[in-house]
Amino acid sequence: MAVNVRGADALAQSIRAAGITRLFTLSGNHIMPVFDAALSAGIELVHVRHEAAAVHMADAWARLTGEPGVALVTGGPGHANAVSALYTAQMSESPVVLLSGHAPNRQAGWGAFQEMDQAAMAAPVAKASWVAATADGLAADFARACRVAASGRPGPVHLSLPTDALEQAAGSVAPPAQAYAPQPMPLQADRAALFAARLAQARRPLVLVGPRGWTDAGRARVAALRRAWGIPVVASESPRGANDPALGAFAPVLGRADCVLLVGKRVDFTLQFGQAFDPACVFMQIDADEFEYDRTRRAVGERLQETAQADTYAALDALAAIPAQGPAGWLAEVEAALAYRPSAWREARGADAGLHPAEICRAVQHVLDSHEDSVLVCDGGEFGQWAQACLNAPHRVINGAAGAIGAALPMALAARLAYRGAPVVAMMGDGTFGFHCAEMDTAVRYGLPFICVVGNDARWNAEYQIQLNQYGPGRLVGCELLQTRYDRVAEGFGARGAWVGRAETLAPALQAARDASLPTCVNVALDGLPAPVVRQG
Repeated sequence: MAVNVRGADALAQSIRAAGITRLFTLSGNHIMPVFDAALSAGIELVHVRHEAAAVHMADAWARLTGEPGVALVTGGPGHANAVSALYTAQMSESPVVLLSGHAPNRQAGWGAFQEMDQAAMAAPVAKASWVAATADGLAADFARACRVAASGRPGPVHLSLPTDALEQAAGSVAPPAQAYAPQPMPLQADRAALFAARLAQARRPLVLVGPRGWTDAGRARVAALRRAWGIPVVASESPRGANDPALGAFAPVLGRADCVLLVGKRVDFTLQFGQAFDPACVFMQIDADEFEYDRTRRAVGERLQETAQADTYAALDALAAIPAQGPAGWLAEVEAALAYRPSAWREARGADAGLHPAEICRAVQHVLDSHEDSVLVCDGGEFGQWAQACLNAPHRVINGAAGAIGAALPMALAARLAYRGAPVVAMMGDGTFGFHCAEMDTAVRYGLPFICVVGNDARWNAEYQIQLNQYGPGRLVGCELLQTRYDRVAEGFGARGAWVGRAETLAPALQAARDASLPTCVNVALDGLPAPVVRQG
């Protein structure tokens, strides 16, 4: 790279050196130099309609591809809009880099246009957050951001880009490839052998894996360890923890386990702060963050008997290389619990109010089964839980342990970019659709056909169910929505729409959407049932 290029050019060259060729972005004054530099560097700009959508797209891209997802937004309010989406990425352990435009360094503290303490705003939901100091440092700043985002327990990183640093001359070149790579954090073989031996001695052992176990690469590793050891290995990425309907009737299993190995899995609210286990159960823990041991000890005390520091993927690989053998019958028992779904779901039909969620999912599963790389995206309250319980696909992205809704539509667009030839189905409630429905415009502009299935019960049903159960039917307030024709909203953005009010019209609508060259919103009248609670017997 020639000397004396702009800082923006140095940044663009650094982005290319990281192997990244696509940014998810929304334009704004502060980042116009980066737009210009990206054009020269051959970096694609996928420009969206809301800054949070750019982050959600980067998040889904990172989870599906394994490479850092990069969002680029303008400063001030643009940055503020984007920060809220970082929490979803943080809780899902997704390596996202947020690049935000920023007021000039030379005007710091003078009340510059849209000046704010952006680094401090992003810090609580990022692994690292800082403001670039100079044009010469921008290339290395980006390399550091990629490295931090992907190392240890992955997560989002924020870097602010002052306009003077972007516009000034920069003499730096892109750092070497190793500067972008995650810092290795392996599990030593002797520690892996110790964990294997301890679990082999248990009568009812479990390996619990955090959100990394639900990525494509993580799912393969979880399955490999389960095969190698004959011990249940279960990953969780839902705020409902062991009660996640996607895990079937797994919750009671926790109370029966006598030895649990935690691999990148926090003992937090998703495990009832340790109260989900038998008081005699003992624990071992492998985690990238040593401070997680303290959290676990606060929950289970001296029952945490062994620890080791390693990242989730490296730990799963090392463990699978050690021979071990679980107790006969226990794995089959746990797998039966995970696979269990009530038989009534196979024939469930809706009432006059609309279709039953399981009825909708049966039709959607045929679409997902039509391709070896189909992608399922789930979001929303009660309807999203039904989708997680009833549907499976080769690739899956959900709103994750953050419990924040609204991400599904932009996440589906990133999934379509990652798997161009495969069907992508986004299952979402009507409340969820309202957050980022304008991204239908993005889908049309970029030629990204996908199927958006809206379960329309005309209310915020999760909160409605809380009010109904805790306060009674006479205390329902603030959860009602209109029976909006979201299919027509999609048509207004140039997409396709289909209204489904009867069960017999659902399958044809989904098939037409599967065959269409445009994104399609299939708006389905939904019987607003509570989320499923899966219990055997």
